[in-house]
Formats: sequence, structure tokens, C-alpha cells
Amino acid sequence: MAEVRVLTDEPSTRHILGRTWPYLRPHRWAIGLALVVTIGSTLAVVLIAPAIGRGVDAVVAGDRAGLWWAVGLLVGLIVGRLLLLRTSELLLTRAGERVVREMRDTAVERLANAPLRFIEAHRTGDLLRRTTGEIADLAQFVRGDLPNLLGVVITLVATTVVLAFYSWLLTLMLLVLFLPAAYLVMKWFEKAAGPAFGGQAAAEATLAATFTETLSARETLQATGGMAVWRRRLDRDNDAVVGASSRTVAVLNRLEVVALLEGIATAALLALGVWLVGTDRIGLGTLVTFVLATANLFQSVVAMSQLVGDYQAARIGLARLHDLLGATHVEPPTSAATLPARGAIEVDGLRYSYLADTDVLHGVDVVIPHGDRVGLVGETGSGKTTLAKLITGLYQPDLGAVRFAGVDIGQVDTAELRRRVVLVPQQVHMITGTIADNLALAPGDPDRVAMLGAVEALGLGEWVDGLDDGLDTDVGVRGDQLSAGEQQLVGLIRAALVDPAVLVLDEATANLDPATASRIEEAVDRLRQERTLIVIAHREATIDRLPRVVRLDAGRVV
Repeated sequence: MAEVRVLTDEPSTRHILGRTWPYLRPHRWAIGLALVVTIGSTLAVVLIAPAIGRGVDAVVAGDRAGLWWAVGLLVGLIVGRLLLLRTSELLLTRAGERVVREMRDTAVERLANAPLRFIEAHRTGDLLRRTTGEIADLAQFVRGDLPNLLGVVITLVATTVVLAFYSWLLTLMLLVLFLPAAYLVMKWFEKAAGPAFGGQAAAEATLAATFTETLSARETLQATGGMAVWRRRLDRDNDAVVGASSRTVAVLNRLEVVALLEGIATAALLALGVWLVGTDRIGLGTLVTFVLATANLFQSVVAMSQLVGDYQAARIGLARLHDLLGATHVEPPTSAATLPARGAIEVDGLRYSYLADTDVLHGVDVVIPHGDRVGLVGETGSGKTTLAKLITGLYQPDLGAVRFAGVDIGQVDTAELRRRVVLVPQQVHMITGTIADNLALAPGDPDRVAMLGAVEALGLGEWVDGLDDGLDTDVGVRGDQLSAGEQQLVGLIRAALVDPAVLVLDEATANLDPATASRIEEAVDRLRQERTLIVIAHREATIDRLPRVVRLDAGRVV
């Protein structure tokens, strides 16, 4: 069995910024400008304390000119701080939003092109959580907390430099009393933060997956009365989220120790500062500067301790997003193989399994010449649909190969393959909108003229004209206003827009009334001209219309 990459509930956050750098690089100049403005804004705050200290010294010395100079400096710093702060927040938010948007677009694109086996191996709710909820949380962090976090870090560094300039003794005492203890508290927090925040994210993803499955299975649950059993499962997952959230809160509470350290350091600073002023070793202005700057320093540390939790949650979310991006990354084919317009399909020694050591297909060999009409028949579970998905490249074989005109389709770009081989599944996927919106999902961005041309080519003009608004008819939520047969017709029009060399139909007329089935078969007869047609069928009437049948039994051609 081919390896399937599985997402990790709690991926590592090591080197997370390094892994994000490819997304930051295109915006490095905008980010650099935002950082420069942020540094300027922060320095304006840091210099307010020395400006006030200078004013105090001027008052003590009776220096009116010095006082007015200090007042002017203070006003300039306040106004400059206000202007620079707003500018830095705007620049950081814009740059961060661009990076988040690029990562969001990449995640959606990779999921859309991810191997079908990967999608089937994961719960829809987990994938949904990673591509919507966690990216939304990351965007919120970029808009709200990232500017504050950068400002706090710069404030800590700049304030320490200013304090050391005024009095190395007071600065040394402050650092000795406060910094090591604060560092130990941060390490204590960090040790438990990863498992706590990662566990909460995983529990929330599990709950989202269960809730998503509740919506998908609502009819079954209502019809069978199984909601009580399912409700217990929801309650269990919800209890897990509550428990994980409680553990996260307990870890966050560790940061409250920083407030105690602040009180101890402030008391010691005032005692030593008053003694130094009394012995004329420092001036009163220096002490005032120290008290104000230290208050600013402590506020920054407290703010940082509060932001660390948000930063840790953002790192976990970013790591989970990188986990998804890495798991869905598919290396492009090593060769730039292109496919001719037409060609035979060759299935050579194909083996495939969904579970280890349990093959669904056992060395299947089939040759389908160009223009042939072939039916794949067999009992349920014989491997018909699996073979069809391998022929169309939706699955990659464990062993063997599928070739189109002699070219291994595994070495062909996906977009190129989709133009040559098209599958119309039994359940055609519909999006909320109009018929035209759904036809626009066909490759090549078809316009209105192309849509109408495909409708006429399939002889479906009368059907479209009979709808309320033609191609602008609303199909409802995921096509619920169309019958199963009408959804199949939309799938056939999509295929006609692509003009494929090979058309694969999976039970196109199953469980349909005779009139609708006849209309579909007539459209198929028009569509199959000059192309290969492979039909998965159970209906005898459909099988009888096909000149050739490939019969499968337990994954083997018989």
C-alpha cells in the first residue's frame, strides 16, 4: 500500500518562523518598513521617562529654559508616538494580512489538488478547522496582538539600555532581582504551554469534525432515532474541549507570578534609589526617570506575559497549518510529459489497497483502444469505481501503471490530465448558486457562449429552456433544487465543456426514472462521438447498449 501522509494533532513548533519565511520573503520590504516605524513609535514611549526626569532636574535647579525644553520634548514625543503608533499598526496589519492570505490561498489550493486518498484518510471537520478556524485565529493575532508583542519586545530592550545609561547600579540590581526569576517563570510556562495549547487545538478540531458529521448524517440520525447515542459522543468531545481549555487556563495562570516579582523589585528599587539620592550619588531627576522607566518596563513584562499565551496559540496554529501544507504538497512530475489529443488507455498490472495487505485490485490488465465503448460491470465491492478513479488519476496505484497513448499518467501534470480524461461521478458535486455558476467549475473558465454551445451539442437545449431562468436557474443549497438526473445532466455539460478524449461515467443512470435515464443516455451518445467511453453500470439496459464489457470480480478481471 502506498504511504498516506497523516496530519499530526500536535505538530512541532520548532523553527516555525524559518518554515514561514518563504511566505514572508515576498513582503520583506513592507515588513521591514513596518518594523522601522514600530521601533520609532516604541522609542518615543521609552524617551518620555527621561524627558520628565530632565524636567524635574530643571525644576530643582531653577532652570526655566531647561524646563520649557523638557516640556517641548515631552509634547513632541507624545504626538510623535501617537502618529507613529497608528502608522506602525496599519503597516504591520497590512503586511501580516498579505502573508496570512497567501497561506490561506495555498492551503485551499493544495487541499483542492491533494490526493483523494489523503482527503479520505482525514475527518472533514479537522481539515475544515485547519483551513478556516485556525487561519482566522492567526489573522486575528496578526491584526491585534502582533503589533503589541513587537512593541513590548522593543520596549524591554530600549528601556534596559536607557536605565543602564542613567545608573548601572540600579539597573544591575533590577536585573539581578527581576530578570532571572522572570526568565524561570517564562520557562515554566513554556514547558507546559506547547502540550496545553496543542491539546486544546486538537480537541477543538475533533469537536468540529464530530459536529460536521452530525450535519452530514442528520437524516440518518433522525430516521433511526440514533441522536441520543450521537449526543453522547458530542458530549464526550465537548467535555474534552472543556478539559483542554481548563488546562490551558491553568498554564496561563503561571504568568501571574510575574506580578509578584514586579512588587518585590519595585520596593527594592525605591529603597536603594532613595538612599542614593540622600547620599548625592544620583539626582532626583534620575530617580524619577528610573521609577517611570521601571514602571514602563514592568508593564511591558506583564503585557508580554499576557501576550505570550496568544503567541503560543498562534505558533501552534501556524504549526498545524504548516503540517497541512506539508502533507498536501505534491511534487510536480519530474518530466514535462504532454498528452496527445487522443490515445488508447492501457492498464498494466494495477494493484491498489485502501488498507495494508488488503488489495482491492489484484494485478488488473486492460487495454481500451481510442474510441472504444466499454462497460465496467461486477458486483458491489468488485473494484469498478476504484479502477475508474485510477484511470482518471484521482488515485495513484500501489503497483502498476495507467497509460494514455503510451504515457504514464502519473508523470503528467494534473491540469493536462484533466483535459484528456474526465470522470462524471454518480453523485455530481454541486455548489450553491445557478446552473451557470456550476458549469463555470469546468477547467478553462468557460464563458456563456461556450456553455450554450455545450448545451446544444448534447441536445439539452429543450431541457435548459424549460427551466425557470435557463442557465441562471438557482440550484439551491448544493443543488438540492435539482433532481439526481438533472445533476447528472449538469455533470455531462461540464464534461462537454472540457471536450475530453476519455469520458468515464460512474452509474450515470442508476436509480433514475426511465424518461430521465433516456435523456442522459441520449446526451451520452452525443458526447461519446470521437472519444473513448467507459461506463460503470448495473442496469441491464445500459450494459446492452455497450459493445464491450470488462467484468470485475473481487478485484480481478474475469
